[in-house]
Amino acid sequence: MRVEITVAKTSPLPPGAMDALTAELSRRIDEEFPDGQNHVKVRYATANQLSVLGGGKETRDRISDILQETWESADDWFITD
Repeated sequence: MRVEITVAKTSPLPPGAMDALTAELSRRIDEEFPDGQNHVKVRYATANQLSVLGGGKETRDRISDILQETWESADDWFITD
């Protein structure tokens, strides 16, 4: 499954956040879908968007929930120096 998340350029994230978000999402998605074929990509674009390729509606809905949970818990996994 391929998961692509785009973040609007108008709301830039702190340095290192894109890599940290990618790593945390990959970890959480791999826990939920352990088939080993998951690929997560986070990048800047003109708008916020979630694309899930290789999964059905239930899979997309669960990935959306995981993304929301990850975003809301950023204080727990994203550490800035």
